[in-house]
Amino acid sequence: MQRSLYLYNTLTRKKELFEPLHAPFVGMYVCGPTVYSDTHLGHSRPNITFDVLFRYLRHIGYKVRYVRNITDVGHLENEVDGTGEDRIGKKARLERLEPMEVVQYYVNRFRQNMAQLNVLPPSIEPQASGHIIEQQQMVEKILSNGFAYESNGSIYFNVEKYNKSHNYGKLSGRVIDELLENTRVLDGQEEKKSSFDFALWKKASPEHIMRWPSKWGEGFPGWHLECSVMSTKYLGEQFDIHGGGMDLMFPHHECEIAQNVASTGKEAVRYWLHNNMITINGQKMARSLGNFITLDDLFSGQNKLLVQAYSPMTIRFFILQAQYRSTVDFSNEALQAAEKGFQRMMNAVQTLHKLKHSETSTIDVKALQNKCYEAMNDDINTPVVIANLFDSVRWINSIAEGNESISASDLDLLKEVYQTFVFDILGLTGEINLQPGNKLVGDLISMVLTMRMDAKTNKDFKASDRIRDELLKIGVVVKDKKDGFDWEIK
Repeated sequence: MQRSLYLYNTLTRKKELFEPLHAPFVGMYVCGPTVYSDTHLGHSRPNITFDVLFRYLRHIGYKVRYVRNITDVGHLENEVDGTGEDRIGKKARLERLEPMEVVQYYVNRFRQNMAQLNVLPPSIEPQASGHIIEQQQMVEKILSNGFAYESNGSIYFNVEKYNKSHNYGKLSGRVIDELLENTRVLDGQEEKKSSFDFALWKKASPEHIMRWPSKWGEGFPGWHLECSVMSTKYLGEQFDIHGGGMDLMFPHHECEIAQNVASTGKEAVRYWLHNNMITINGQKMARSLGNFITLDDLFSGQNKLLVQAYSPMTIRFFILQAQYRSTVDFSNEALQAAEKGFQRMMNAVQTLHKLKHSETSTIDVKALQNKCYEAMNDDINTPVVIANLFDSVRWINSIAEGNESISASDLDLLKEVYQTFVFDILGLTGEINLQPGNKLVGDLISMVLTMRMDAKTNKDFKASDRIRDELLKIGVVVKDKKDGFDWEIK
């Protein structure tokens, strides 16, 4: 069931028809977390964005190998300059732990948060520290091809030499002449030929905890090198999709392109996809800026910036309400609006589950289905999918009130549309969905409400009110009607 999917390729600055190298197989690599602290709201965006793409590619018939790495070494404090202390090594030193204790602790917490957000696990989740030999091998290839040099036990990529035959800056739009003019001499940078050259292999200082032997002496890999190695190891020298946050475009992804071309002579990635940032008061939310809110804070409400707790599905819905290439600004008001919108959709799912069909339909479910697919095929436009689904919420409520009708076949199709887009593709979860095995909760609530109706018939209003009040305590709102009752979960 492959459909014409168009994706915005950052490399070409336009939407392109997605045509995988080896259909029906698709290779997708996404930059994962550097695991030295808890996952924050900003991290949720790339993970949810590429989870939806992963889900949709599989839904339309592709066999996807999704690789999302764990960075557990080599990510230094100053990303652009490649200076400072290793982030995980610093955390280990301050906490008096082994670096891999820090890694394991935060990997476990990251995976727990992703499960809470209903983000599917990737096909492969490699760790940088497990691929040191492969990284050394790529360094040797780049050296032998003349695009790197050794200096005092470290190996640096020669950007200026590479740029003579290739275009360093093609992804980010940076111009190397401008880089030359705007760079400054930094402490510890004197061993490089140019300040914008970046480390492929870094000599470990005596106090550096994480180190491995190499022919150049004890050291550790460069952060950019890790992703070049892990992506091509599991997806091949050329693969389909590389994703990540827009903040990684330069220098990280730019350096990946240079490393791949310098080592193999080939462009590794065909479609570069970048999600935009979550901002707070107009500023990027980031650990380095100290303006972040962890996912655990959001789920518990324990943060001075929060007025309440928000469920994982509220967070997921909040992210999906914006197209992935646009910014999203955090506010309690925005999250509260997302909470209400998500609940409205879940209430519609419950009502849909209880609808009775008629002989004819006054609504066009097939058109709804087509609109949802058109939105997904237009660069994964989730807000338009959600808007189309909300249009159908009005239908559902109108049918429930007897103002519209729906045939048996259209009712089945409408349930299929909701199952496909709400649950399977958008990845939202509710207490009740449209899978046959999940109607138990609804049946139990209906049984209790039938008992309440019997109590009312027998004029036992005290028991009737008690059942209503107890249900309300657990979030079930009862609506009495002339011919019975209705209910929804708030």
